[in-house]
Amino acid sequence: MTGLRVWAADGVPEVVPGDDLAALLVAALRADPDPGRRLVDGDVVVVTSKVVSKAEGRVVAADDREQAITDETVRVVATREHPGGVTRIVENRLGLVMAAAGVDASNTPEGTVLLLPVDPDASARGLRRALQEAFGVRLGVLLTDTAGRPWRQGVADLAIGAAGVQVLEDMRGQVDTHGRPLTMTVAAVADEIASAAELVKGKATGRPVAVVRGVGHLVTEEDGLGARVLVRTGPDDMFRLGSAEAYAEGWKDALAAGGAPGPAGPGGRAAP
Repeated sequence: MTGLRVWAADGVPEVVPGDDLAALLVAALRADPDPGRRLVDGDVVVVTSKVVSKAEGRVVAADDREQAITDETVRVVATREHPGGVTRIVENRLGLVMAAAGVDASNTPEGTVLLLPVDPDASARGLRRALQEAFGVRLGVLLTDTAGRPWRQGVADLAIGAAGVQVLEDMRGQVDTHGRPLTMTVAAVADEIASAAELVKGKATGRPVAVVRGVGHLVTEEDGLGARVLVRTGPDDMFRLGSAEAYAEGWKDALAAGGAPGPAGPGGRAAP
């Protein structure tokens, strides 16, 4: 691969529960006047999960967004108070760790919130089947959502659902330009494609679908294992708690074991 072409499709209308999302995407992609944008083998269609949630009826009445977040949470990682309320970083039902459990109150009618799709990988497989049948080419499909990243300011899009895309590229066993073996490198290529697509989709442009061309080597014949394999859990999860939460838990365990109080907690504050 020496280059990428990435573009967003216009013409996708406001999606409501019960819509045939695949049909809407097919119509928008077919209506593109640029003949160079006709879908070809190896293209990856990247769809914002928000429109999938809308089509699948994941719009719920929630005057209190906080309760919806609580309902979608299976584990609290960290909470921080701020002038506007409380930010909660949690693990949701999909195993994803993100702010507010992925519950979204933007671009949805007042008094409602959007939940993430029940099974984003299954949703991606369904869209892939419909798009491949409509266009007669081998495609990959990614569903994406926005998340923050530890140690980095700002948010980026990542893949939460995948079909027909190799989501991880294992480079272990290859050699670098100096002939040294690579022993650790496994690239999250599905997340990289998701972020490339977000550069043309944007957050407020009304363009929920983009096409990425140039990564055909990552598009597979089979649907594959999906994006779920990107989730790091169990012994590999080195950051199960936020810093303040981990300190407080350790303090509590030490006191329960009869230990003496230790030094001040994170930020120089005395532990509770």
